[in-house]
Amino acid sequence: LMTPRITSSASPLLRPRGPRLVARVCLAILAAISICYAAYPGQELRGVGRERAVSGSVSFRAETFRRPGRVAGVRVRSSAVDNELSAVDRMRNAGMAAAAVTAAEAVSKAVSMRKLEAPDLDKTFIVVDKDDERIGKVDEVGLPLVYDKELIQQYWAKQSGALNKRWTEFLGQSVPFLTKVAGYLITGGAAELQKHDVELARDARIIMEKLGPTYIKLGQTLSVRPDVLPQAALDELAILQDGVKPFPTTTALEVIERELGMPLGAVFDEISEEPVAAASLAQVYRARLAGTDQYVAIKVQRPGIPETVSKDLYVLRRAAEVYQGLIDRFAPQQKTDYVALLNEWAVGFYTELDFTNEGKNQMRLKKLLQEEGVPDVYIPHVYEEYSTRKLLVSEWVDGIKLSQCDPDEIETLIGIGQECFLTQLLQVGFFHSDPHPGNLLKMTDTTKGKIALLDFGLMASVKQEDIDLMVNAIIHLANKDYPSLVDDFIGLNILPADCDRTKVVPLMDKALSPYVKGGGAKKYEEELKKMYGIEDSGRGAVGGFQQMTQDALTVLNDIPFSIPPYFALLARAIVTLEGVALTGNPDYGIIMEAYPFVARKLLKEDRPEIQRALQQVLYGGGSGGKFGAQRLSVLLNSAMGVVARTGGGTFVDFDSIPDDAVGLGTALKFFLSNRTDSLRSLLIEEAVSASDILLRQGIRKATGQLTSSIPRLPFLPDPYTLPVPLLLPSLSAAAAASNFADNETPNAEKKMKTEVEAAAEKASSSPSVVSTEPQPQTPQQRFSLAPALVTPKDFVDTAAPKLSREEELYALSLADLAQQTLGPDAAALVRGDAFAEPSAAPRLLITLAASGGQLSPDLQDALRSVAPTLMAGVDAVEGSGSVGDVGTAVAELDESERANLSAFVQAVVSGVWERLAGRVAPLAAAAAVSGGRQ
Repeated sequence: LMTPRITSSASPLLRPRGPRLVARVCLAILAAISICYAAYPGQELRGVGRERAVSGSVSFRAETFRRPGRVAGVRVRSSAVDNELSAVDRMRNAGMAAAAVTAAEAVSKAVSMRKLEAPDLDKTFIVVDKDDERIGKVDEVGLPLVYDKELIQQYWAKQSGALNKRWTEFLGQSVPFLTKVAGYLITGGAAELQKHDVELARDARIIMEKLGPTYIKLGQTLSVRPDVLPQAALDELAILQDGVKPFPTTTALEVIERELGMPLGAVFDEISEEPVAAASLAQVYRARLAGTDQYVAIKVQRPGIPETVSKDLYVLRRAAEVYQGLIDRFAPQQKTDYVALLNEWAVGFYTELDFTNEGKNQMRLKKLLQEEGVPDVYIPHVYEEYSTRKLLVSEWVDGIKLSQCDPDEIETLIGIGQECFLTQLLQVGFFHSDPHPGNLLKMTDTTKGKIALLDFGLMASVKQEDIDLMVNAIIHLANKDYPSLVDDFIGLNILPADCDRTKVVPLMDKALSPYVKGGGAKKYEEELKKMYGIEDSGRGAVGGFQQMTQDALTVLNDIPFSIPPYFALLARAIVTLEGVALTGNPDYGIIMEAYPFVARKLLKEDRPEIQRALQQVLYGGGSGGKFGAQRLSVLLNSAMGVVARTGGGTFVDFDSIPDDAVGLGTALKFFLSNRTDSLRSLLIEEAVSASDILLRQGIRKATGQLTSSIPRLPFLPDPYTLPVPLLLPSLSAAAAASNFADNETPNAEKKMKTEVEAAAEKASSSPSVVSTEPQPQTPQQRFSLAPALVTPKDFVDTAAPKLSREEELYALSLADLAQQTLGPDAAALVRGDAFAEPSAAPRLLITLAASGGQLSPDLQDALRSVAPTLMAGVDAVEGSGSVGDVGTAVAELDESERANLSAFVQAVVSGVWERLAGRVAPLAAAAAVSGGRQ
């Protein structure tokens, strides 16, 4: 904590190395925890050597840390082979530890003088019961039924002796362990620590079991992180998943009967003699409801758990206050509120003890997932009439833990769990914050689902604006758009609005790119070493570590980032899911795996925030971006699970369509499904613009070819300049009035969206239902033709203004796309060469009709027989058969998809007609004035 900034001129002996940095962190934590003890005078701190006690404080001898082979009273083995740290290194670390002790003591005294308040419920994201009949009520020991800050503080005030005792228990178990870890690090570095990993893992597991449920929960979370801990630690901590010692069944039965308020036999015909599972907070029995064949799971809370947890929350809150004080003292530029993070976790942990709230959460999520149509996930039914604050009765589900399945099965099933979690987080804003392996089951009865989700005691809610920011963050991470990601982090209160972007963006690239690539912490470390040029052989270590340290110091000193409290809950869920997924797929990366879900969300929702995000993807970012048909194809494929990746496989590649892209029919059906409403709404305006450009190009080309083919006599005027009677496109009076009401300028997107919705509603509505509401005008009602006497030149110049250079290039790109996908006939029409190639249009229409459509079989056969004659001389290699594929795809659309296609086409036609009518309106008005004078 007190090391000065390292410069390139520093002695190699003083340059930080990996194990030394870890040792310093561990020693600082050790010192902080040890000096926290000073708040409680007269208590014995076992396992830690000390010289004297003055007014209840603890002071360490600096010589203790400097003595080779012994650290804080713990004998440590070392050898010349394994010892990675020199004597000077160990002395410097010991000196830093002593300095940290002094600082921690001062902070601890300051904290002890303040009144310790319970976490504030108003600022939490945890979902708690809102039942007025339970809020403000306490149980027999004085603890609130539903979390209440004031009532918790009243309980703490009456339990000062018990709280001091629990604090001493915490220190007595944790400090000797941390001292041992620090000793190994100081004398032998990481190698020495690794040599004792089995011993340390066993010690940690035993300590967690002794300290109780709060710390067992921590061990359960870490037990599913193969990327963070060595296998020995995972094996030990895995015991905490099922190896928690159960309390006696006789006690459990007493609790059940007391909570039910009636004899056991009145509700159940049978119950297991022993618990089928024992956890830190409760244990579960299998029973059968009286008079039925329905088996249920009875979750019984451990006696005395609320009291123990309440005391642990006090202990951890005080430790967090001390840690926050140290951060404020040594790194004041950091804005993370660690006390708030602890508060969020504390409120959640206390809320987990309320089984009434858990049952309500369970049934709420069950309903939400059913409404969202999430497949293959089953949530058991809750029998609320038998459930209480300490008892939960729910439907029994047979299955095995997901973490115990074969890796191939895990890789398959984790996708289902991931889809379920993303729906909770990014769709409904109500997510499961504790999806540990015991809560994810592979179901035996797959008729209900493939995965069962259990244990809903800890649920969190997310606001819509935060959901939108998270969606944007995933998009920008997957697209490697770090400048935009800065804006997302500012919105999520991770970065301040005035942060230095020139420093933040490069560091984001270094810190986040390896994470997006996937593979967990171990792969992250490998990628980080590659980035900094650090090889396993040690070459490049000095310069690489120095640069990495410099970047870390820049983050700590110059970038005042913070971690919002709800991130603690989110991280808890992601850590568990990612840990399970890594056992099935060592290269799993949650960002890229989540991208298909996010892509589908972008394509479906039409809220302005999502529309803006979709527009960024399709147009490549800024306001000057151009629409890319290839980006659209990549996005559609991503939504269907086929993600195009860059060469390294890390980010989404918008420059190439994936090799295993979906077929035309599949893509068309997806585009016209109700899952892409947002995309169609956005593309209507783009389709109108493209169609208008092609129409103008076609009018000018056809007019030019027509006039050049008419013989001209020298004594006659140019027919192109002679007035001729024409029917000009116009809007009906009602449509014109509607446009004028929209600020005298047609709001194309708004009107066309209305027409899409109206057409879709009309197509899907029952003929027997007659609506009394005023209906939007159909395109036929909006369109009209106005007779006028104008010259062809005036008409062409007004109706089809010359294309700009940019529009010409756009038209060429559309023609090339038509050539590649639909063949030469479609390309000829797109280029505006219908007059020059008159057979192209008939051939195109006949091919479309013959390939499917809604024609009778006899007429289709007749068209197929005529098609070869019309197709004579056409190069079939250039993709002319693709038009037939379109016809086949259209023929396979269902009724709803056809309705969406019809609505989309009508909206585009309406938009093009409005633009054309708006341009020729002056001609029609001039002709009307001229006719009135005559």
